[in-house]
Amino acid sequence: MIRVLVADDEPLIRAGIRMILTSADDIDVVAEAANGREAVDLARAHAVDVALLDIQMPVLDGLSALAELRRVAPAVRPLILTTFGERENVLRALSQGGAGFLLKDSAPAELIQAVRAAAAGDAYLSPAATRHVVDQLASGQAAARGEEARRRLESLSTRELEVLALLGEGLSNADAGERIHVSEATVKTYVSRILTKLRCENRVQAALLARDAGLGPS
Repeated sequence: MIRVLVADDEPLIRAGIRMILTSADDIDVVAEAANGREAVDLARAHAVDVALLDIQMPVLDGLSALAELRRVAPAVRPLILTTFGERENVLRALSQGGAGFLLKDSAPAELIQAVRAAAAGDAYLSPAATRHVVDQLASGQAAARGEEARRRLESLSTRELEVLALLGEGLSNADAGERIHVSEATVKTYVSRILTKLRCENRVQAALLARDAGLGPS
């Protein structure tokens, strides 16, 4: 049997989770806690296999309880269960050793599946939580590109940065010249210098670099 602790400050939520989990032949809810501190103490006292932890709890929140469980009872597999699907919560739970992350609107079958996966030593992410993680990773990659682009742009003069920003808007040399009140030939010279300094093969690459650096419209 998989021994489970359910921690949530709402009795009705705990009762619903208990009903779902005990419908499975291989799961037994052996303890319930109304706050994070109780969750840590009861998880140790009842030798639970999986601890379902709500994030929003008094005394000690779910993420803090998770961190303490990993320290004092590393054999317990913590699953975060919450209505809050912010990326930061997902990533923090996983980085602190959580066995998974479920939203409270998950289907009953998914809850049972997550508990079984956690007990087996696997990590479980609900589809909704997975999307948050993917989005965060994509944001992190964009941030890395932006940092690299800004580093490369440090070699440009103020006027060259101005011209590059116009390239990022997709302006031609003639239109860029009108915008900053110089000749088309002058803009062409600036563009040539920009491409050389940024090691770009063409103005399209330079325009993309400008976008990554935050120049011009997003």
